[in-house]
Amino acid sequence: MRIAILGGGISGLTLAFYLQRAGVAYDLFDASPLPGGNIRSEHHDGYLLETGPNSLQLSDELSDLLEHAGLTDQLQDTAAVSANRYVLRAGKYQQLPGSPPGLLLSGFFSLKAKFNILRELRRPVQTPDPTETLAGFFRRRFGPEIVDYALNPFISGIYAGDPEQLLVHKTFPRMVELEQTHGSVLKGLAKSGTPGTRRRIITLRDGLQTLPKTLAAQLTNAHFGTAVTQLTRTPEGQYQLTTNGETQPATPYSAVVLALPTYAAAPLLQPLYPAAAAALEAVYHPPMTAVYTAYHRADVAHPLDGFGALHPKVEQPYAAGSIWTSSIYPNRVPDGHVLFTTFVGGTQYEAQARQPAEQQLAQVHAELSRFYGVRAVQPLWQYRYSWERAIPQFDHRIVAAHAAADALVADGIYSTANWRAGVGVPDCIRHARTLAEKIAQGAN
Repeated sequence: MRIAILGGGISGLTLAFYLQRAGVAYDLFDASPLPGGNIRSEHHDGYLLETGPNSLQLSDELSDLLEHAGLTDQLQDTAAVSANRYVLRAGKYQQLPGSPPGLLLSGFFSLKAKFNILRELRRPVQTPDPTETLAGFFRRRFGPEIVDYALNPFISGIYAGDPEQLLVHKTFPRMVELEQTHGSVLKGLAKSGTPGTRRRIITLRDGLQTLPKTLAAQLTNAHFGTAVTQLTRTPEGQYQLTTNGETQPATPYSAVVLALPTYAAAPLLQPLYPAAAAALEAVYHPPMTAVYTAYHRADVAHPLDGFGALHPKVEQPYAAGSIWTSSIYPNRVPDGHVLFTTFVGGTQYEAQARQPAEQQLAQVHAELSRFYGVRAVQPLWQYRYSWERAIPQFDHRIVAAHAAADALVADGIYSTANWRAGVGVPDCIRHARTLAEKIAQGAN
């Protein structure tokens, strides 16, 4: 039994790493010469930038992977201020309460909104609706103000999405489970643990790209800079690959794992499985740009005492929000500087993401100046990084893609990627490790 893994992002690397540990033969292929997919760390003019995920929640699976890869000594926690999160309201940043009790005791929400939060404990349970959106669910359970000033900025800033379009059972299935099991989301949170508890947020000292680089260096059968251009099936039901235009002479593969974005997997599936290819091709990935902007600390009036700030759509901002990189990782900027990582684009801000670079940089500086009291006429330094197709959206189009992926398993084609596992790196690691265990069990 030999497995072909197509894609060398964190999902493919994790799968290969655990298959290798289990003694299962594999070959991993990726068109890029560099491992890691969207996990990228760059050094520029004394700044350490993450041009992919900026930090990670330390799940059990991620912790195990770091230990097995020998990276536990590289762990770095965010600064203590990172527990504070801010949201733009009435043109000013206000700290968002971090727990349900905080929602009721703080002045962030109106009395009407607080009353709606309390009413959630007694709202009737609705039969699960596979078409219900995140906004529909939270509006039904908690009222419109929670949607506008808590859910909307979170979904825009973290998922680059629109809660009016994302499906609750695909994006936050646990919320549906809590309602169905306990009759109330708040009751369910109270019974399942401490509401509002955050997992430990970490990075790696030399940047998150250290993780995929380290994993790739330990793999014995990884082929980077090798693009798979065709997938064919033998009469015996196995698979043959064509890479860089040449058919692989190796023994055909018993199974193929698609550790690729949907738009990269679809062309490979099209000749054999046109319906599945169409379903994957339809998944929406909005454009996104990260703008990195630095100033002298003395030129910024805001205390920057938090992880960052998110922008609700109702406030009509230019950007989805900013991470205060120099506050959570002071060692990543020159002394006396502050660095903002600002996100422009996503489903709700698509027009901004497609603007010329010069316009984006100028607009971000103007918005930072307005909201943070920046006194400098120009930034000390700016840089931008763009994704034409960023985070996959778990809207109505993902349903057919997931169904197609499920059906392909019968023919020995598996999928593990952020469109399948969930958009977070810990989600991808958990899904890939589970798949590795399943394949290893089948091989024994």
